[in-house]
Amino acid sequence: MTQAPTLRQFKLPDVGEGLTEGEILQWLVAVGDTVTVNQPLCEVETAKAAVELPSPFAGTVVELLFDAGTMVDVGAPIITIDTGDGGTPDAAAAPEATGSGLIGETNANGRTAVLVGYGPRSTEARRRPRRAPVEPAGTTPVPPPVTDDAPPLLATAPDMRSKPVRHGGLEVGRQAEAAALSEAAAPAREAAPGRRGPRPLAKPPVRKYAKDLGVDLAAITGSGTGGCITRADVDAAIAARSVPVAPAVPATDGAARQRIPIKGVRKHTAAAMVSSAFTAPHVTEFLTVDVTRMMKLRTRLAARPEFAGVKVSPLLFVAKALLLAAQRHPMVNSSWDEAAQEIVVHGQVNLGIAAATPRGLVVPNIKDAGRLPLAELAAALGELTETARAGRTQPGDMAGGTLTITNVGVFGVDTGTPILNPGEAAILAFGAVREMPWVHKGKVKPRQVTTLALSFDHRIIDGELGSRVLADVGALLQDPASALAY
Repeated sequence: MTQAPTLRQFKLPDVGEGLTEGEILQWLVAVGDTVTVNQPLCEVETAKAAVELPSPFAGTVVELLFDAGTMVDVGAPIITIDTGDGGTPDAAAAPEATGSGLIGETNANGRTAVLVGYGPRSTEARRRPRRAPVEPAGTTPVPPPVTDDAPPLLATAPDMRSKPVRHGGLEVGRQAEAAALSEAAAPAREAAPGRRGPRPLAKPPVRKYAKDLGVDLAAITGSGTGGCITRADVDAAIAARSVPVAPAVPATDGAARQRIPIKGVRKHTAAAMVSSAFTAPHVTEFLTVDVTRMMKLRTRLAARPEFAGVKVSPLLFVAKALLLAAQRHPMVNSSWDEAAQEIVVHGQVNLGIAAATPRGLVVPNIKDAGRLPLAELAAALGELTETARAGRTQPGDMAGGTLTITNVGVFGVDTGTPILNPGEAAILAFGAVREMPWVHKGKVKPRQVTTLALSFDHRIIDGELGSRVLADVGALLQDPASALAY
């Protein structure tokens, strides 16, 4: 006698702080693969970073519920695994991270699963309930849709491929079930005016494709299995239109326009910058500094044994100067608590470094950077930037920042007016170091010069304090030996 499969579904966890959705970048497993506990299942991009999700179960992959490139709500099942023996997840690997994972079963403590290593949310994320189809008089009632409250039933996946489904000991073909639902729901589309019919059958990528092109799926008859609408059906609907959906503006050079979806890190950055710009009153001050001595010190330090294998960049000295200035002026390392109507002066400096990545701008931070000696600070800066450029910065590395530096000089830019990282009181822009004519000891000589720009929240930092902080940073860069006076 063949043992019935034990099907468990893994729901998309909240891999950050209150995130609501994520995009499946790629699957690292396929249907039929055998997986172990903590084996990476897929790579997901959220509004903060791209992370790999580990499996809470050991077993065989039965179904991938979403295609790569699909945006998925937190709490929605993304994969079904047959554990075979009916065992529970490895408690040591993911304590309280998930429930048993049985389809239709609720976590024992009422919490939504989160990524291993992050705290669970206290509320369950749920999808919007589907509208029930309208049944005209004289027709056969449509069977109720399968829900998570049903017995173990593998029929909740978005696609309706023809696979056997076990329900109450009976094998029902998905193709037959989809066809029955489509045929029974057809009269409902012609129901009384003012009432919507059932949701058309289509996979998530097809729905997104149709939405981007402005195509109403309810007006399309699907040619796929069980009446499922395919990408080809959407293309055919567009071709049948008398007026194009989005006529392209004629271009003399023949170049086509490109539309880039606003999502992931870029979407989060845009929202954060708009909120910051229109919440905190920004003031920006500028200072041009002779950093010739700093550049000479950089050359000497790079040759020392304790800096072997570590990049000694000008950014290292800017970071150290800002950390020393924050010790002297603690208010620059603070934030505005609107709800409590308080200014929070932080006890340690979590120094953020703005980094440009292929997915957009991220600001990971070095925790308690003020306690690090120069060599350790250099190593931390190198590791932070390499991880960010590789797209592997974790959400925890970007949380809790208190003070930020943006290095626009690496792009050959002299300076800018940086926007505050939300929740912080100041941000320092470091421009390019250039050889320029400079008056030094009464004579015009070629010197290494850079420009600094400090933006600050004028609710917390007034002009005097902002000027003193910027002047201190400039003095430390101009004469690194003056750091001994701190």
